[in-house]
This record gives sequence, C-alpha cells and structure tokens, in this order.
Amino acid sequence: MKRILAFLLAAALVLSMTACGAAPASAGASGSAAGLTDGTYTGEGKGNNGNITVEVTVEQGKLAGVTVTDHSETKGLGDTAMESLIEVMVANNTTNVDAVSGATFSSNGLKEAVQQALRQAGADDAYFAAESAAAIGAEELNDSYSYDVVIVGAGGAGLVAAVEASQSGASVAVLEKTPATGGNTLISGGGLNVPGSRQQKALGIEDSVESFCEDTLKGGDNLADPELVRVMAENALADADWLMDDIHVDFMSDRVQQFGGHSVPRALIPVSNKGTEMISKLQATAEANGVDIFFNTRGTELVMENGRVSAVKAENNGKTVTFEAGKGVILTTGGFASDVEMRKQYNPNYDERFMTTATLASTGDGIKMAQAVGAGVRDMEWIQVYPTCNPLTGIISYVANSRFDGAILVNTEGQRFIDEMGRRDVISNAILDQPEGFAYLVWGQEVETVGNMTQLHTQEFSQWQKDDLLYVADSIEDAAGHYGIDPAALRATVDAYNASIADGVDEDFNRGGTLRTLSEGPFYIQKVVPSAHHTMGGLTINTDAQVLDTEGNPIEGLYAAGEVTGGIHGTNRLGGNAITDLVVFGRIAARSAVK
Repeated sequence: MKRILAFLLAAALVLSMTACGAAPASAGASGSAAGLTDGTYTGEGKGNNGNITVEVTVEQGKLAGVTVTDHSETKGLGDTAMESLIEVMVANNTTNVDAVSGATFSSNGLKEAVQQALRQAGADDAYFAAESAAAIGAEELNDSYSYDVVIVGAGGAGLVAAVEASQSGASVAVLEKTPATGGNTLISGGGLNVPGSRQQKALGIEDSVESFCEDTLKGGDNLADPELVRVMAENALADADWLMDDIHVDFMSDRVQQFGGHSVPRALIPVSNKGTEMISKLQATAEANGVDIFFNTRGTELVMENGRVSAVKAENNGKTVTFEAGKGVILTTGGFASDVEMRKQYNPNYDERFMTTATLASTGDGIKMAQAVGAGVRDMEWIQVYPTCNPLTGIISYVANSRFDGAILVNTEGQRFIDEMGRRDVISNAILDQPEGFAYLVWGQEVETVGNMTQLHTQEFSQWQKDDLLYVADSIEDAAGHYGIDPAALRATVDAYNASIADGVDEDFNRGGTLRTLSEGPFYIQKVVPSAHHTMGGLTINTDAQVLDTEGNPIEGLYAAGEVTGGIHGTNRLGGNAITDLVVFGRIAARSAVK
C-alpha cells in the first residue's frame, strides 16, 4: 500500500534565536500574563533568496497564527519548510525550533521575521530565552520494510531512477533525509545538454555525439572515463525526449544555451530557468506510479548478505529502520560540496574560505556508506567552484547568466582578465587571483534584451539590488563610480572591447560564444565571487551504473547515479552536464537494478 510519508519538520528541534524590531500592522490593547499584547504584527527576516515578510497574530497572549505575505524562497523546498515550521510554532506557542535540514536560510529567515513581529507584541530577550523547545511527535515507522528497489536520495537522479524502476513494475522506496525532494537539481537552473535535440534543429544548430564527447573530455582535461562519457552522450537525446514526452517536462522552444567549454549551444533550458520544473514533474510521476517517498529518513548503512547489498539501514526521528531491497539499492545522495571537512580531506585548498552553492544536505553520505562496504572512489580531489555567486551567501546567481549572452568580467581596476566563456574552474581561479578576490560582471541592453535575465529572475534581481551587490546605471562611468572603480579605466576597457569584437574576434582573450557590444544603457554591474559548487569525484561505477569495489569488481546489488559518482567529468564539469549525467545514469541504474 502506498505510503508517502510527509512528516512534520520538527524531528530534531534545537534552540535558534535572532530578532530585531519592526512596526506593527495593528495592535490591540489587551494584555496577557505571558507579556504579549494581542494584535496583528508584521516582521521581516532574510531568507535564502531574499527577504521573508510575515504577519503574526497574537491572541490571549499566545502565538495564534503566522502568514507569510511575501517571499522568494525556492518552490518545493523553502516554502515547504516555512509552512511546516509555522505549524510547529503555532501548535507549541514557540519560535524555539531548529532550522529544517536543507532549508536552513529559509528556516532562519522565517524565525527572524516571526521573532521581529513578536517583539512588537512585547517579547524581549528574556522571553525568547525562556521559550521551551517544541516537542512534536512524528508518525513512527515500522522496524522494517521490503521493496524491490531502495533508492537513497530524492534529488534529480533519485527521482529519475524511481520513475524508471516503477515503470518496469518494481516496487520502489526513496529515502530522503530532508523534508522535500529535489536536492541540488531543485535549486539549479535545470540546463540539460543534448546533442541533436529537436530544439537545436529548430534553431539550425548542428551538433553531434562526437562533438559532445570531445567537449566534455577536453573540459575535464581528458581525465574522465571515455566510456562513461560516451554512454552519457549517446543516451542524452533519447532521455531528453523521455523527459519531454513521458514526464512532460517543459523546455523553452526558442532558447538553447551555450555554457562555457561547449563548442555549440546544446543546453535545453526548462521554463522559468529553474530545476523546479523537472523535479515537480518527476515527483508527480513517481507518486502516480506508486513510489513511496520516506522524508526525514537518512540512510546510514548498507547491509551486506552473501556478498551482495541487500538492505539499507536508515534513521528517522531517532529510530533505526531497515529497508530490504530484493533487487538492488541505488545511491543518489549527491556530492559533498557542503561538507567542509570532507572537502579538506581530499583537497585542503577548498577550506572554510569557500561558501557553497549546494544545499546543506550535500555531505557525501552515499560515498561514506559505500566506502564502508568496500566501494572504490576516484577523482575526489577535483572540486569545482562556480565563478558568479553571491558574496554574502555563496548562492549561485542566475541573473549572472547574462555572462553567456555577452556580459564581461572586470576586476576592481576596471580591467578584463579572462575569457568569460571559458571553463568554470579557470574563470573562478582567475577571479580569486584578482586584487580583492572578487570581480564585477558588466553588461548593457544588447545583452539584456537577448537573455532578459533581470526579468526572468526578478526576485533575485531585486534582492541583489537591496544588498547593493547589483547596480543599474545610466552610463558606464556611473556603473564604475558606484563601486569605486576608476570610471575612465572601465570606459577604456569597454571601448576597447567593443572595437575589438567589431570584426567578430575578441583580440584580448579570444572569448567564445556570441560576441555582443556594451554600448546601450541602462547598464548593469554585479559583484560576484566563486563558491564551491560541484564535486567531480565519487564512487567508481561501470557503464551499467554498478558500484565497483577498490579492486574494480562490481558490488552485487549496489548501483549509483548523479553527483555521488566519479569518472564522468574529469577535473572539471562543464555547465549543463550534471543534469544530463543524472538523467542518463539514473535511468541506467534503475534498469540494471530491476533486471
């Protein structure tokens, strides 16, 4: 019987307190023994993608209701976390709740907003210090369950595998340690590289499997496994058609993006340019197929019996539950970009100095579980940083995708220093080598009218402006002066660039992609820094997505797909290849497991 377990998000509640003042929307005159004055109050806190505004109701001196009136948190993750935290807060008359795993910034932003409003009702530091932690009991699971296929991780690879396995008639369980599906796919731009797609053909773009393989291998310094790369390239088209025709994922018909390192535009872009389109459709299909998703359930151990992986032990609300897998276990837990200690273990350079674009759930769980039963790993030292991220939070900027449409990068002296369409690792390292360790992205209307990034990502655009990380200027000189760049120097750089590309060639850095001038205002200037983004290393697999042991032999009953694996990207992953990787090998892992 289908059991979709969407538990309350208060399984692990600890004290978290931040607050500041705000003006009440309206306040009543009645008081209470608890020290709170009845009424309705407003508060604001800083979430993951921007400010969160709430309206808080106090009745009989207690927290009676919270309504989020404005936010820009990720659909399916941040908003889900806030809804559940509100339920816990109101039910227990407390803001003493822990941040939801995987949605920490959204959780803390909500708590900050609610506490700000409650201060207007009379709450002070002593009030919040005296709050008792909410104690909410979640539905208790059985000691064990039995399925054909058990998948650990409900990100893009996990949901793809779940749908594929369920379509074959297998019974499928997906274990997800956070309260929501999606993982890093959910918060990505969702770009999917496909050679020979219907979108490419409609736009007259010529491409091939051979070209895709060549670009991918070259982009990773030819250290990827050529067989795995070829499998990805050869299956990309059929799997993209499966997403569109069977799962009904909607990709833009008039936009095929060329990420850095690719020789032609080949990335299909989902509507809204967000991974939510793919995740929502995959989850709906999985649920319709009878897949059981166990939320707040963290895989902790693989069980070996008679030389094969036969089950997964998981923890839910402090209880250990065993999930038996008659046909196989598929690990789709993602990488380890958010685990600083693990990053330093394999590459000491990527220490605490680097924030991350990844969800906080990206802690290498599947890699550690598989290593415990003898699995091999490869390429673990190769950790990618994304070049254009938020200097305050480390979160990737999608407005900064204007880079792919022609925006240029300059340093604090107003000078260009790199091919803006080059590899992510090369650009990131070049930014870190600049005088202040950050850079500015600059573009005008010739670029903006092509990609419309400020309109496509309006909430991000607005928040970056509020944080003074992005400025709209009438002139290049105004753009420079706002951030203390010598206006004459930036003007000279822009004029030289415009003159250089007039003949279709960037004489200074041989920039790839389409070249566009920066002559028409208004102009945009955006401050960006690199942030840890993707871990190329992971479990060693073969072309059937079987996990291999340290001697190169398949571990029976164990499969893996997505960022938890290594060997597909070499030293550096090209943009758009992560989604292609997880879709192709997610389907392969499922087919291999159900044989």
